[in-house]
Amino acid sequence: MVSKTSEKELEIAIEKQLTGTCLEMQQAVTEGSAVPFTQHHGYQLGLPQDFNARYALDTKRFWAFLEQTQHEELEKLQKHGGDWQLKVLERFDRLIKKYGLLHLLKKGLSVDDAHLTLMYPAPLASSSDKVKQNFDANIFSSTRQVRYSLTNTLEEIDLVLFINGLPFATLELKNPWTGQNARYHGQKQYREDRDIAQPLLQFGRCLVHMAVDTDEVYMTTKLDAKATFFLPFNKGDNHGAGNPTNQHGHKTAYLWEKIFSKSSIANIIQHFVRLDGSSKDPLTKRTLYFPRYHQLDVVRRLVDHASKNGVGQTYLIQHSAGSGKSNSITWAAYQLIEVYPASLKIPGAKSLDQPLFDSVIVVTDRRLLDKQLRDNIRDFSEVKNIIAPAFKSSELKSALEQGKKIIITTIQKFPFIIDGIADLSDKRFAVIIDEAHSSQSGDAHDNMNRAMGKSKNGEDEGLDAQDKILQAMQSRKMRGNASYLAFTATPKNTTLEKFGCNQPDGSFEPFDLYSMKQAIEEGFILDVLTNYTTYKSYYEIQKSIAENPLFDSSKAQKKLRAYVERHQQTINIKAEIILDHFIPQVVNSKKLKGKAKGMVITQNIETALRYYKAITRLLNERGKPFKALIAFSGAKEVDGIEYTEAEMNGFAENETRDYFDQDEYRLLIVANKYLTGFDQPKLCAMYVDKKLQGVLAVQALSRLNRSAPKWGKKTEDLFILDFFNSVEDIKAAFDPFYTATRLSEATDVNVLHELKDALADMGVYEWQEVEQFVTLYFDNADAQQLSPIIDTAAARFNSELGLEDRDKADFKIKAKQFVKIYGQMASILPYEIAVWEKLFWFLKFLIPKLVVKDPDADQIDELLDSVDLSSYGLERIKLNHSIGLDASETELEPQNPNPRGAHGVDQDHDPLDEIIRNFNERWFQGWGATPQEQRIKFINIADGIKAHPDFSEKYQNNPDVHNRDLAFEKIFEEVMLKNRRNELELYKLLANDAAFKAAMQQSLRRMVGL
Repeated sequence: MVSKTSEKELEIAIEKQLTGTCLEMQQAVTEGSAVPFTQHHGYQLGLPQDFNARYALDTKRFWAFLEQTQHEELEKLQKHGGDWQLKVLERFDRLIKKYGLLHLLKKGLSVDDAHLTLMYPAPLASSSDKVKQNFDANIFSSTRQVRYSLTNTLEEIDLVLFINGLPFATLELKNPWTGQNARYHGQKQYREDRDIAQPLLQFGRCLVHMAVDTDEVYMTTKLDAKATFFLPFNKGDNHGAGNPTNQHGHKTAYLWEKIFSKSSIANIIQHFVRLDGSSKDPLTKRTLYFPRYHQLDVVRRLVDHASKNGVGQTYLIQHSAGSGKSNSITWAAYQLIEVYPASLKIPGAKSLDQPLFDSVIVVTDRRLLDKQLRDNIRDFSEVKNIIAPAFKSSELKSALEQGKKIIITTIQKFPFIIDGIADLSDKRFAVIIDEAHSSQSGDAHDNMNRAMGKSKNGEDEGLDAQDKILQAMQSRKMRGNASYLAFTATPKNTTLEKFGCNQPDGSFEPFDLYSMKQAIEEGFILDVLTNYTTYKSYYEIQKSIAENPLFDSSKAQKKLRAYVERHQQTINIKAEIILDHFIPQVVNSKKLKGKAKGMVITQNIETALRYYKAITRLLNERGKPFKALIAFSGAKEVDGIEYTEAEMNGFAENETRDYFDQDEYRLLIVANKYLTGFDQPKLCAMYVDKKLQGVLAVQALSRLNRSAPKWGKKTEDLFILDFFNSVEDIKAAFDPFYTATRLSEATDVNVLHELKDALADMGVYEWQEVEQFVTLYFDNADAQQLSPIIDTAAARFNSELGLEDRDKADFKIKAKQFVKIYGQMASILPYEIAVWEKLFWFLKFLIPKLVVKDPDADQIDELLDSVDLSSYGLERIKLNHSIGLDASETELEPQNPNPRGAHGVDQDHDPLDEIIRNFNERWFQGWGATPQEQRIKFINIADGIKAHPDFSEKYQNNPDVHNRDLAFEKIFEEVMLKNRRNELELYKLLANDAAFKAAMQQSLRRMVGL
């Protein structure tokens, strides 16, 4: 006899795990020939005939649950007489259509003077025995081949799961071994063969609908015929989509073995599933959220780890951009306030029936996340007063003292005055940090740590300066009364070292990983690198003076490129190229159902302003098909005129995001603003004229990756045109974050010893000055007492010591390196070195007063005065290039362990002519034309001359030979100028070679007939 591999066998396997038996076994048991399956979740075995399609209920278990648990409430209804059961069912049907199943499971059902609880919640560690008994009274059941349709009574759904007779999940099962799978056939069955008008399949009546086979699981919360959008509910395999091999069964066995357990389903219903929008909105207009597998898994792992390991832990959660971190943070915050210690021995445990954390603080760099998080957490919370936003220091302090359970703030709002904060060291906190980067390395994090408790004994008065320094150093460490959870898609080496899990080999890894590769393969985000086009700039710099001064070659090359790129002529050409693509390819082609938008990323605010002017002018010339917006912070003066974002756009700066969402605005021009944390799903085109590298490149380009099923957004709709970076640059930026990121080893902090010694040798400060400064600083001395100390050291550096410019640069670089490394490492150093702490504070105040003059600055400015932009062109190097990323794990190196400085860099000085020649060779390599191509070009130019409006009158029919020659020169120049972008090589030859130009004009004269 061979193995059974049909779809039915998959049904049996799931039913066995849930109930301990199956329909087939029940029949065999009655014949005395089989023993039921013993390891199971305790579901009851439902029968198809128990299902009422009119109300979408297993009425047998619905009434059984109410009779067993709430007999007194049912008696109240029976006393009223009449068909009380029908009254209950009708009331249930009316409310579930209005509010959905989730509302009734949480709130219950009120009928006349009775209130019926439809699900008892899972108990907490502090819950009474009665709560535990109530939960055990819930009836979970599973029914195969459910006939759900009132119109087509033979139509069946493979499996439906119930709690107390209410269906919470439907499953269509497929088996790849029989030629069908969940990805295609299961989804197609739901989309095309299932009647969504029937009660069971109406939106909100079930929490989730799943297409399942032995390899993959897909889910949706809303069946919408062919518009139904399914998401994977898979674990991931090798940092990509799918599921790993399961040595003990099917790859998808985790679904029925783990996810469908009673406690798991209760946890999902109580703490994960969320119905967006207001109860006043029609149910069909709201959105039902069911957690993806990676969201469910990370939150449960965090809660479990905290329960077993206590307070004082660090967690790095590396979840890809656009993969739902906001919801993961929301779910984690809400559930961490209900974590109870597994043992009194773990750090921070006060009692087994007292929560481990007093408060959860959510800190985010993205101001836009404030409201989203607050609203999400309120959706979960039955008690509305546990959440407090903190907009200023007094509110944050007040919220902590009042014991608010969840406090949401931003890093900008967090650094309050340390001296005004009461001792909070007896409190236990979980600090969730969104998009954890270097912002957690600076003063904001320093103040945050110090606010979490001043000293173990709480004493502040009477401490001498030494004690206060040690206390500040200790408080800047990640304190033992807080656990830190850092969520980021792009961990840097310092982030890995600060929050990652230290491995036995000394490396650091994330606590949890959901990779960009998996997110792209699963369709949660789009691959922004699929259609990536680079343009390489070609320049010709014409020297406008005869002298040949010497210049520093490397600096001159950088300055020359910057000069060319910010020139209005250059920007006008690029603006034209942008609109030549965006209007026909995005706007006129009705991408995203006519809603598609684009972003232009520029080098700085000045360039952004020039782009905005150029694009607006071109749009006006083309009949104003749409409007462009600009975004930048503060005020900027360009060409003697001051500009602000509000003045340029015509409305307040904080309204730009909302206006850009409107259909009339299609392009947003930015410099640095909106490159991170900006979520606009309609973005599908990006035009980059800025150097992007590392984390910024990933974050900026990922603005395009948001999926938008509502507008049919697909990967092929995305387009990036890059004027600045190469394909290799972008690949290098994305590769480290495509799969897993790990840090090879800890940073060698011994470099701080070397830096301290090198700084001391310069004689800029005396150590007693450092001691004196920190004593005054930590004694809250007036700033006027601090200035003389800093100014004395600064005067030595700036003039008294007579330091060479190169020595000054070397000292300042080393000082900055010391402050940066110590500032990042102090919070995780396993030991304390007081002299480092003192020098850190002294240098922080000294560095801004150190004046370092670039010896080449004046000469470089001379260089810009001595060259003109004579021609500028762009060649498309890679067209719609798909950048393949490396799927292997990336290992980051720790921070550079060597002291940096300004010495040891040789410079090459070249005459100006040589610099310009080298520059042109590098940036203007031209397109070599074959003889056939040259012939075509001659014909095209001749045709252009003939078509010129002055050709007939001023040249062809002009009897004056001299004036006729002048007219030809002018016509020729105008035709070539008009075609310079397409004929740059020719344009260059004509500009630089008078003999070539004369010969060409002679040939063209013959070609036009004279």
